[in-house]
Amino acid sequence: MTDKKDDPTPKPEEGINLSRRSMLAGSAGLTFVGALGGQALAQDGGHAAHQQATHMSHGTTSLSGRLYQVNPGMPEHNDIAHDPADIPPPITRRESQTVRVDLETIELEAHLDANSTFRFWTFNGRVPGPFIRVRVGDTVECYFKNAEDSWMAHNVDFHGTTGPGGGAVLTTAMPGEEYAFRFKALNPGLYVYHCAVPPVAMHIANGMYGMILVEPEEGLPPVDREFYVMQGEIYTEEPFGSAGLLTESYDKLLDERPEYFVFNGHVGALTEHYPLKANVGETVRIYFGVGGPNFTSSFHVIGEIFDHVYPFAALTSPPLTDVQTITVPPGGAAVVEFKCEVPGRYVLVDHALSRAERGLAGYLIVEGEEQPDIFGPIGEPPDPAMSGH
Repeated sequence: MTDKKDDPTPKPEEGINLSRRSMLAGSAGLTFVGALGGQALAQDGGHAAHQQATHMSHGTTSLSGRLYQVNPGMPEHNDIAHDPADIPPPITRRESQTVRVDLETIELEAHLDANSTFRFWTFNGRVPGPFIRVRVGDTVECYFKNAEDSWMAHNVDFHGTTGPGGGAVLTTAMPGEEYAFRFKALNPGLYVYHCAVPPVAMHIANGMYGMILVEPEEGLPPVDREFYVMQGEIYTEEPFGSAGLLTESYDKLLDERPEYFVFNGHVGALTEHYPLKANVGETVRIYFGVGGPNFTSSFHVIGEIFDHVYPFAALTSPPLTDVQTITVPPGGAAVVEFKCEVPGRYVLVDHALSRAERGLAGYLIVEGEEQPDIFGPIGEPPDPAMSGH
């Protein structure tokens, strides 16, 4: 991350045009300039209660060690991609507890593709934000902080919350401020969370989305591997493929003309960077969501068939079986399961396939013995590079 004193990018306090910045923060009834200072969380009996509560370690993650160089001709930059295998383990307890979640909103310049960077707005320095896992009936206590060096106001809206704004009205924080709130997880499911400071679409497009899994009382059927994948759009003034530091485009956002489509944060996040990995014979579950903010996904894994699908992440409804492609709206989620029966490289796509030309692809690498009775050539196969897969 660029040292603040050496960062040539003008900051609001240095006199740049505040029209859009003020709109981003001020349309929520806030004043951006001079609103630093912070508000400490109460350290009273509520804090003591937390000492006995379950503490889910989703606190701020140090960005050291997360530099990423995808182009030898380009210097290292921060990496915001979320490893799809970075998921808390299944919940085995059968009683409700209080679960603490720590979220910090961090704005930072990081890789967008091999030749460009972008100022992402993130939860805990990753896109998507942390995968939060609780059980139905749990009480979630969210401790929310907006980093002191942020330019924007931020908050969090949990779709899994029953309450005004999903928590946004209780967490809207200017840079340096901290707030906390609690909610009870009343409904099982897989739910999106995102920043809801106006214009909400801009905060989401710049990376502020994630998911919370509320497991049913009996839990979910066991599988060998679980993965966390989210789809998003990025709107830049510069055309797709431009080099250097790219800037967000509010006009393209309003016109719904993204330059980039991404899985887990940036171009290549789930290909050469963090491909999903499994072995022949293993069962895989993908928790899939769409941050958006605008486009519905037709999620498909080329060469696989979903054995079970929970449409709209309705975990207490019977799953669909033998499904090729699923529809997931922005702000929505689904859960898919399948068995890996043949080794090879499988490609995750949105089957609106032009989006693959704008960065949207991921790999599932399956290792193991060949299975010629299930899949294999007759005679000499063609060059696999010609297939496009």
